[in-house]
Amino acid sequence: MSTRMQTLTKQEIDKIHQASMAILSRRGIVFNDAECVDIFKKNGIRTEGKTVFPTEEQIMKALASAPEAFTVKALNPDKNVRVGGPDFALLPGYGSPFITEPGGAQRESLFSDYEKLVKLTATSQPLNMNGFLMVEPGDCDTRVAHLDMFLCGLLGCDKPLMGAPLSRRAARDCVELLAVAYGGHDQLMDNPATISLCNSLSPLQFSEEMASSIVELARGGQAVCVAALIMTGSSGPITIPGVLALQNAEALTGLTLAQLVRPGTPVIYGSTSSAMDLKSGALAIGAPELSIFISATAQMARYYKLPSRSGGGLCDAMLTDAQAGAESALALFNAINSGINFILHTAGILGGYISMSFEKFILDEEVAAMIIRMIRPMEINDETLDVDSIVRVGPGGHYLTEKKTFKTCRKEIYQTSLMNRSNYDHWTAAGSKNLEQAAAEQVAVRLAAYSAPDFSPGLKKDLLKKAVALAGGAPLKMA
Repeated sequence: MSTRMQTLTKQEIDKIHQASMAILSRRGIVFNDAECVDIFKKNGIRTEGKTVFPTEEQIMKALASAPEAFTVKALNPDKNVRVGGPDFALLPGYGSPFITEPGGAQRESLFSDYEKLVKLTATSQPLNMNGFLMVEPGDCDTRVAHLDMFLCGLLGCDKPLMGAPLSRRAARDCVELLAVAYGGHDQLMDNPATISLCNSLSPLQFSEEMASSIVELARGGQAVCVAALIMTGSSGPITIPGVLALQNAEALTGLTLAQLVRPGTPVIYGSTSSAMDLKSGALAIGAPELSIFISATAQMARYYKLPSRSGGGLCDAMLTDAQAGAESALALFNAINSGINFILHTAGILGGYISMSFEKFILDEEVAAMIIRMIRPMEINDETLDVDSIVRVGPGGHYLTEKKTFKTCRKEIYQTSLMNRSNYDHWTAAGSKNLEQAAAEQVAVRLAAYSAPDFSPGLKKDLLKKAVALAGGAPLKMA
């Protein structure tokens, strides 16, 4: 396979690896959770206070137990998702506090917005996994918002979903609800039903919340994605190779922790590092450097024989415009084409993670579907070469009335549900709609057509009962 994106040589990857090992031996990484430090210590890894110093031998021994690929279970077994190797998951955006309305106005996100995003994900063709924290609902009680969001996703969509790694408590609550849904804790230990995102705190730290979540999720048999979001020249070196070495040191140490807690825990090597905008000091996720990091991250993960994670339809645009489309399409194409296995933020993100847009969700979905068509392998055989038809039609003929054209056109040629392919007269007759307007219409149609998964009333009742108990008297939107 030929690509003009840089393919790192084995010597170059080895160099990054050795730089990461030097960082770990000379500086170490801080874990702001006493139990995590104790786990490293009990496994023979040197610690000084909160700082751990894993060696290359200790890291590679731990990672040897991690699977190269795994399946994440859905409540609908037909929608299980394989992650790793050639297989990949596409998920919606994550972590946005705001909603962007058509035209660019921003407002605080609400739980009703979260419910809509679950419904859009449930009815999405290209998105094969449900998310978590797609927005941060401002009208939820912060003590139990994780329960509302997780339960909403679990009951509102029968695809596998992300876990709740917001704190030790949230991670435990997530596992407890899964045990109710899947028939007990034993059913989860070798059959993960979630993947959770646990970010490092760059440079060279893990927060108490993220570190303890890794521990609880690994104990519960759930998959863990450890990722770094480093800004060049800010939370990391100005050079891309320097950032690669730093994020590699952080990711490997977090993944090692998961394996020390429970060998064989499914893990994902991740990154959403990108450039710092030199004029504002802000994170620039629409920058071309993001795609360089995506490509390199996929290659580093393969070096360690691990599944990989990156962002997808990411942009710095403040509304669903040409900038949003260009930046998001470049990043999403590069993630899928580079072989990333877990693509978060596939759909909906605007403003450098600050908001979600329902209309951009639809646009990003369409781009994802088009890319999936682009990478679908051709079947080259006598039937598809169709020499007989070419000879029969001959010079100056046409294929419009050929039986094979009618028979195969719908599966052979991608049919867009959003992009304009009509002429000017047809476009104006249909209202001269721009892309955002066309997407807004599709949002309304999709939400109106949504129907909840056909789970048993007993399952819903048991999950709600468990959630209420875990909430400990705090008000739940779902109750």
